[in-house]
Amino acid sequence: MPQSEFVLVDISNSFTKVAFSSRNRLGRILRLPTADLTPASLRKILGASRARHAVAASVVPDKNAVLEAVLPGPICWVGHQTPLGIGIRYPQPQTIGADRLANAVAAKILHGTPAIVVDFGTAVTFDVIARDGDYIGGVIAPGLGVMSEYLHRRTALLPLMELTHPPGAVGKSTHQAMLSGAVFGYRGLVKEILLQIRREQFPRAKVRVVATGGDAKLIGAGVPIFDAIAPQLTLEGLRLIGNRNFPEPPRKPRIQR
Repeated sequence: MPQSEFVLVDISNSFTKVAFSSRNRLGRILRLPTADLTPASLRKILGASRARHAVAASVVPDKNAVLEAVLPGPICWVGHQTPLGIGIRYPQPQTIGADRLANAVAAKILHGTPAIVVDFGTAVTFDVIARDGDYIGGVIAPGLGVMSEYLHRRTALLPLMELTHPPGAVGKSTHQAMLSGAVFGYRGLVKEILLQIRREQFPRAKVRVVATGGDAKLIGAGVPIFDAIAPQLTLEGLRLIGNRNFPEPPRKPRIQR
């Protein structure tokens, strides 16, 4: 099997994504529940695939040892001290999630600045990148799935639902009513947070709003909230960080005979 340039690993609270990539493009992407991430399960995902370098973002430190046990060579662990190609204007940069830094890198390089990245995961995070490309802060709110699951667990009769687009604002059943509250209500949350960020940080600037994560398409469907929906933004950021931290060796000049 041909060797890839990078194996990229994004360990989030709910799922872990593993991707193989060249310097310019993501390849196949596999994922598994983070709770099931073990040396054996990671070896099974990797199979016979090989990569020259490994780049990882993790917000679950207890799982980091799994990567150390399986991946070959030194791993580039993304953090505030990693050469990222962006500045960080934040009082405690060590508290910024590695996935959020990867998102900021990808937003700057692939979409332009100023930018706001909205990542729909276990939590929904808003990360703000200034015109000069510096990371300047963000917002964290409960994720859509977490809110829906909490509503089910804290009530006697409300079901655990699969999130889909509601047929209308006024539900004709308990399930439809919950969908309306979840989807339309969540759009309102996202719109209001984006409005406040724009008012405070970019009152007269055009801002690129980029969405990523599992619920981005659902929340963005039919409404002009986002300029781009980029489901693999975090992995793209890891690829770009890999290019910076594992530079391509200079090619030897051809000898003319």
